[in-house]
Amino acid sequence: MEAPDLSRIMIRRTKLADVPELIRLIFALADYEKLPRPDDAAIERLVRDGFGAKPLFESYIAFFDGHAVGYAIVFHTYSSFLAQPTLYLEDIFVHPDYRKQKIGLALFLAMTNLARKRNCGRMDWTVLHWNTMAIDFYKQLGASHLDEWQLFRLTHDDLEKLPDLPLNF
Repeated sequence: MEAPDLSRIMIRRTKLADVPELIRLIFALADYEKLPRPDDAAIERLVRDGFGAKPLFESYIAFFDGHAVGYAIVFHTYSSFLAQPTLYLEDIFVHPDYRKQKIGLALFLAMTNLARKRNCGRMDWTVLHWNTMAIDFYKQLGASHLDEWQLFRLTHDDLEKLPDLPLNF
């Protein structure tokens, strides 16, 4: 695959000073997916968890002609079978007003480069079933849809309902 023309696109790790732009883009993703926007407490946790002493995730911002127009959030998981880290792509988003400019491709390829640089055995992510534009994009890049794996989730409320066992570690 040919690398996109990056003359108008810049991608870099998000800085603390970029947080207002990151939050604006997260709000735009929530609006796009018809989900509630993060509240003030969630934003506070996001800043702490992404930019505190021990970050739990990394974020990257895509700029087009100097304007913040997209972002990606990643973190590592670990494959015991591969004995290598996995780069998990939690979010990748380009504002709808800036699509068709190869920004999403550049942002995605920046994350694949990061995975290669860190010797990851793979890169994983999920896609909403209705987001056919994203599904088609990933398939064009050679990504596989894993039919044999099913995503499960316990919400915070679900976790609170489970027994609290003493742990000795």
